[in-house]
Amino acid sequence: MGMSGMSHLDDRGRARMVDVSGKPETAREAVAEAFVSLAPETRRALFAGELPKGDAPAVVRLAAIMGAKRTSDLVPLCHPIGLSAVEAHIEEAEVGARLEVRVAATGRTGVEMEAMTGAVLGAIALYDMVKGLDRGAEIGPVRLLRKSGGRSGEWRR
Repeated sequence: MGMSGMSHLDDRGRARMVDVSGKPETAREAVAEAFVSLAPETRRALFAGELPKGDAPAVVRLAAIMGAKRTSDLVPLCHPIGLSAVEAHIEEAEVGARLEVRVAATGRTGVEMEAMTGAVLGAIALYDMVKGLDRGAEIGPVRLLRKSGGRSGEWRR
């Protein structure tokens, strides 16, 4: 541990990637969600498959999977992780749409950031698919729902 017990800082307060080489490999899983608020007509068009840009749910799922896989390229200090599974789902919600992303891996560090990055990228892709109809679409909240594995075990919101 570095300065003030924060593991991402060295003894001089500089950012560093944590050394996880001494940690045991365990099965890890995390689930995150993101909401996209939509106008009622946009929500209807999305789930009726009538958006001008095409099959938004397919694009959203692919963006979420790609985002989870590229997390270490996008979030400073995240370790590259060999993911064993990424699942992304989009469903109708009262506010518009809800995305859920589940990520699994066996490794020395958790996959929470991968699940959240997947949820965020899926939400951004959805915004891109609807922005021509609904410039007022909003993303959020984005949050971790649960994680398991590693020293801290299981956590649920």
